[in-house]
Amino acid sequence: MTNLEKYNYAFTSNFKVSEDELPGLKYQEIFEWDSVGHMDLIADIEAAYGIQMDTKDVLDLSSYEKGKTVLAKYGVNFDE
Repeated sequence: MTNLEKYNYAFTSNFKVSEDELPGLKYQEIFEWDSVGHMDLIADIEAAYGIQMDTKDVLDLSSYEKGKTVLAKYGVNFDE
């Protein structure tokens, strides 16, 4: 599984959305992405990449796109 596939899966499995709905998806724009859903997403992302994110980065991951920028700090490359 590529890094992008892992990332997309974290979103689609937690929020029950299709991959087509991911671009532009933002925190609290859908019912499932509330504070609890956010922490579930973070836990899945951390497990998928074997990382532990700083609190600032957890809070900064406020959209599908922003998450890619945040994860780049941890060496996650989406250009595979």
